[in-house]
Amino acid sequence: MSEEPVTIQGPVCPTPVQQRDRIVMGHGSGGKLSHDLIARKFVPAFASAALRAGDDAGVVQANTCTRLAISTDSHVVWPLFFPGGDIGKLAVCGTVNDVAMMGAVVKYLTAGFILEEGCEFDVLERVIDSMQAAAAEAAVEIVAGDTKVVQKGKADGLYINTTGVGVIPTGIEIGGALAQPGDVVILSGPIGDHGIAVLSARGELDFEAEVQSDIAPLNHLIAAMLDASESVHVLRDPTRGGVATTLNEIAKQSNVGITLWEKSIPVRPAVRAACEMLGFDPMYVANEGKLIAIVGREEADRVLDIMRKQRYGAEAVIVGEVQAESPGRVLLKTAIGSHRLVDVLLGEMLPRIC
Repeated sequence: MSEEPVTIQGPVCPTPVQQRDRIVMGHGSGGKLSHDLIARKFVPAFASAALRAGDDAGVVQANTCTRLAISTDSHVVWPLFFPGGDIGKLAVCGTVNDVAMMGAVVKYLTAGFILEEGCEFDVLERVIDSMQAAAAEAAVEIVAGDTKVVQKGKADGLYINTTGVGVIPTGIEIGGALAQPGDVVILSGPIGDHGIAVLSARGELDFEAEVQSDIAPLNHLIAAMLDASESVHVLRDPTRGGVATTLNEIAKQSNVGITLWEKSIPVRPAVRAACEMLGFDPMYVANEGKLIAIVGREEADRVLDIMRKQRYGAEAVIVGEVQAESPGRVLLKTAIGSHRLVDVLLGEMLPRIC
C-alpha cells in the first residue's frame, strides 16, 4: 500500500458518564470496555491458560487422549421474542456456536433460569419449546439445569445461562492465535441481521425493518468445513462488537494484519438502510448465526464451496486476507481504493442484544 491508512476509531456510543469505580452498560458491549474489564479484573484473578487464550471456548485436556472445549454464556436479551428468534433459541445456539468454534463436536448443555416473579407460564413454555427445538437441530442434549426466582421488576421476565461441552477430535487445532500471513478471510453470510432485528422489535426509535435475526446453530456447518479441509485455522462467531471487533481480536491474538475489502462484505439492503438511518456501521452490529473463518489460501475455494452447500453457509463469501504487515491491526480497503483502520467498538452500541 502506498498511502497511509486513515485512522478511524470504532463507534463511540452514548453512555452514562463513565466512572472508574463502577460498571457501566458499555462493559457489556463486547468491545473495548468489555475487553478491559476481562483483562484487568477476571483474567488476573482466575489465571488459567485456557482463559488467557482468549477464544470463544476454553480448551482443557481431560486425559491423555481427550480435549474438551467448554463455554458458558448468560442471555439477557430484551425483548424476549423478536423477528427470527427468542431468548431460548439464542441461549442454545449461542453456546453451541462458541464451543463449535474450537472445532469441537458439541455434546452437552446445561441451562440455568432466573425467573422474575409474575412471568407468565405461557411465556416460559414458549421459551422452553424453542430451546428444545434448537437443541434438537444442533443434536445436543440439555443434561442439567437450575432455576431461581427473583422479585417482580428484577429480571425483565427471565434470564438464561447456558454452558456447553464438546470434544475436540484428534488432529484438530483451531484458535484465534493461528491465523497466518497468506490466509484468506471468509464470512458465512450477510452481517448485522440479529442486531437490527432485535432493535426493530423494541419499538423505541420509531423504526421498523423487515429483518429476521440470523440465530442458528453452526456446528453442522463447521463439521462439514473441517471434514473438507485441514487448513481451517481460525473460527469465530462475530456476536457482540460485530465483525470489526472480532477481527481485531484475531489480529492481536495472531500478531498479524488483516485487510478487508469493503465491496465484498455482504449486508442486506434493509440492514444497510437501517444502519444509515441510525448512524450505525454494520461492521459493529451483532450477529448470532454467522461465522468468520480464516483459511489457508490453497484450500479457500474448496472450503467456500462446501460452505455454500450447507444451509447456514449458502451466502458465504471471501472478504479479505491476512498479511504480516501492520500486525495487530485491521484495515478496510474502501470502494474508492483507499485504506482506513478499523478499530474495536468503543462504548455500548446496542445494549441487551444477546
